[in-house]
Amino acid sequence: MSLDFLDLSKTFPGRGLEDGVHVLDQISCQIEDGRFVSIVGPSGCGKTTLLRIIAGLEKASTGRVLLDGAELLQGSEAIGLVFQEYALFPWRTTLQNIEMGPEIRGMDKEKRRTKAMEYVTMFDLTGFEHRYPRELSGGMKQRVAIARTLIMNPGVVLMDEPFGSLDSQTRNGLQEFLLGIWGRRRDTILFVTHNVDEAVFLSDQIIVLSKRPARIVKTFEVGLQRPRDRTGYECNEIRREVLKVLSEETK
Repeated sequence: MSLDFLDLSKTFPGRGLEDGVHVLDQISCQIEDGRFVSIVGPSGCGKTTLLRIIAGLEKASTGRVLLDGAELLQGSEAIGLVFQEYALFPWRTTLQNIEMGPEIRGMDKEKRRTKAMEYVTMFDLTGFEHRYPRELSGGMKQRVAIARTLIMNPGVVLMDEPFGSLDSQTRNGLQEFLLGIWGRRRDTILFVTHNVDEAVFLSDQIIVLSKRPARIVKTFEVGLQRPRDRTGYECNEIRREVLKVLSEETK
């Protein structure tokens, strides 16, 4: 599914007329169907706010979001969101967390359990399906969180720094794992990250936002074949260009 932002702006009200915080400033772009797009920008510029507006958790002050050319309705099941903090229910096992969405939809218990087990296998969680979140590593928790989102078959997947709290080795492994899943499914992914190396390794396109109030300052097309050498010349050249733009925004 394609996603369009049309002049999206967001101002959070303050106590008085002059106290509002202007976070997003006329964001306009198109995310094409099936592409992996990363958003980078200075800390606090409004990246998460943008995702929350698309997910229906916040309302834009002005502008619209379109999904395949139609106005995106708040709470649309076509949008899936993966948080950095995993947001797993501690009293539910891996399997029960993954099957939560189909359960809420009213799917028959046997059918949703079968479907959830397919995702347990797909996400290399076999043997941990009856473990609780406290018994899982950080990488496993994030795989459960991603599986719980993807089992709902959203057309667009929003990911808010999903690997930000992980160590570098686990993070690199999950990047490769995510690309494998995306390669089979071809969901449209909008991925927020502070890590430019991660954005270059994963993305078809990188959108760079300015400091607050955020506007799009540059878009990079990453036309490199996969699998990519994250330390290779081509990746490093794009990395340098992205960092150069970001450094101008943090002065």
